[in-house]
Amino acid sequence: MFLTINTTGTPERPATDLGFLLHKHPDNVQAFSTSYGTAHVLYPEASVWRCTAALLLEVDPVALVRRGKGKGRGGAPDAALAQYVNDRPYAASSLLAVALSRVFSSAMKGRCAARPERAGQPLPLRIEVPALPARGGSELVRALFEPLGWTVTVDAVPLDERFPEWGDSRYVRLVLEGELRLADALRHLYVLLPVLDDAKHYWVASDEVDKLLRAGDGWLAEHPEQRLITSRYLSRRWSLTRAAMERLELVRLAETDDSEVEEIDNAVEEIDDAVEASAADAVDKSTAASDDAEGSDRPVPLAVQRRQAILEALREAGASRVLDLGCGQGQLVQEMLKDSRFREIVGVDVSMRALTTAARRLKLERMGERQAERVTLLQGSLAYTDTRLKGYDAAVLCEVVEHVDLARLPALEYAVFGSARPGTVLVTTPNAEYNVRWETLPAGHVRHGDHRFEWTREEFRGWAGRVAERHGYEVEFAPVGPDDPEVGPPTQMATFRLKTLKTLKSSKTLKSSTTSETGAESPKNTARPAEDTPQDADAKEANAA
Repeated sequence: MFLTINTTGTPERPATDLGFLLHKHPDNVQAFSTSYGTAHVLYPEASVWRCTAALLLEVDPVALVRRGKGKGRGGAPDAALAQYVNDRPYAASSLLAVALSRVFSSAMKGRCAARPERAGQPLPLRIEVPALPARGGSELVRALFEPLGWTVTVDAVPLDERFPEWGDSRYVRLVLEGELRLADALRHLYVLLPVLDDAKHYWVASDEVDKLLRAGDGWLAEHPEQRLITSRYLSRRWSLTRAAMERLELVRLAETDDSEVEEIDNAVEEIDDAVEASAADAVDKSTAASDDAEGSDRPVPLAVQRRQAILEALREAGASRVLDLGCGQGQLVQEMLKDSRFREIVGVDVSMRALTTAARRLKLERMGERQAERVTLLQGSLAYTDTRLKGYDAAVLCEVVEHVDLARLPALEYAVFGSARPGTVLVTTPNAEYNVRWETLPAGHVRHGDHRFEWTREEFRGWAGRVAERHGYEVEFAPVGPDDPEVGPPTQMATFRLKTLKTLKSSKTLKSSTTSETGAESPKNTARPAEDTPQDADAKEANAA
C-alpha cells in the first residue's frame, strides 16, 4: 500500500520544508508499527526545487484476520481463503487512513514549531495513490475531491492488461494536484479514502463521529456530498450518521451566522412554572393567602395558561396542520398531541439538545405508528426561509421573539410571515410592564437571562401592527394570565390572520373611501411611531427581495 506527497519550491521557500511540516527528516528512513503491520516513511527525492515523501504500509494479512474477528471484517468476504488472499495489503483503504493519522498526526493538526508560518500557507501539492478501490467509479472520486479545490486525474486500472476485453477493475490510480494547506490535504485523505473503499477494518463506535467532525472541520459541513461521506465513513450506521448530520448542520448555521456552535445550540429552558405562579399570586394577596389554605386549589402556572390560550386560539382558527416554531423541549407539541383535531404537528428548533429532550418527552421511539405519523421534529433556524415550513394552517411563536436579537428580528419576520405564510400566526411574549409585579425580579431586569428585550404593550402592538400591514395579515390582541388594571397581563398574545382576497379588496375600497371623504388617509395603527425603526426598514428590504 503506497502513497506519495510531492511539492515544489524555490531557494527562498525550499521544497524540503515538507520534511519540517511532516515532522520527518528527508535524510532518514523511518518505520512505525501499527496494529496490522509496519508503516515506512522515506523520501525518494529531496531538493530545494522538488521534494517527495512516500508512505509505504506493509500489512500483515494474518494479523488482520486474527484482530478482525467476525464476519466481513477487514473488507474480506467471509470465506476461509479470502480472509488471507485479498486486496487489503495493496489497495488504499481505512488501513492507510489510520496509518496517515498515526504517522503524520502533528501535520494533520497543522502544527510545526520549526516552520509555523509554512503550516498555515497553501503549498503546491501533488498526491498520488497508485491503487485505490473506488466503489462508485471515477465520477464519485471527482465528486468527492474536486469541490475541495483539487484537480483530479483518475485512471481506471484494467482487470488484466493482457486481456483488455475483460474491462476495468474497481480500482483506480488517483492523482490530486492543487494549492492547499498540507493539514487540509491529509484530512481530506483521512476521511475520503475509507469513504471510497466503503469499508473499514475496525468496529465503528460512537467516537468515530468525533473523529469525522475533527477531520472534516472547515470543509465537510459545506461539501455537496456531505450525506454520502458521513454515511459511508460511519459504515452506514444510521444512529451515528444522524448524530453527525445534526452536528454538521449546527456547524453550518454557526458559520452562516459568523458565530460559535455553542451560541447557536442554546437550548433555553422554560422559566420555572412555580416561579411564574408566584408572580401571578402577587397580583392578589388575598387570593395568594387563600391558596395556602387546606383544600384549596393551587393557581394555574402561567406556562400552562399560555399553552391553554394557544390551544384555544388554534381550535378557534380551525387549524389541523400546525407549526411550533421554537418548540424548545416540546411542551406545546405534547399538549397538541392530546387533541386529535391537530392532524399534523411540526416542532422546529435550532437547538439539537432541545429537540433531543423533546423526543424523550414525547417518547417518540415508543410511540404508536399512527400517533408518530402526526408529529415531526425538525432542526432549523427561524432567521432563514425554509421551504419545509410552507403550506401549514397555523404557526406558533410561543415566547420566542424575545430570544432573537433585534437586528435579526426582520429576518424572522420575513421567514415566517413573508415566506412560510401560514393562515394563522400566534405570537406570545412577556409584557415588560408587568415585571414590577415580580417580587423576586430586580428593577430593570428581564425575566430570563437569554431575553434580548422585553416589550411593553404599546411596543408589541406597534410591531405587530406593522408586521400585519407589511405581509397582508389582520391582527388581534389578547391577555394571557391575570389582566392587571394598571400594568396589564404577564403575557401578551397576538393572533395574526392572513387576509383573503375578498378582505384585501374591501380593505382597499374602505381606504379609498376614507381618503376621498377626508382628503387624507387615516392612520392604521395608533401605536405606530412616526418613523419605522431600522429593523422595520430591513424587513421591508427582505420582503421586497
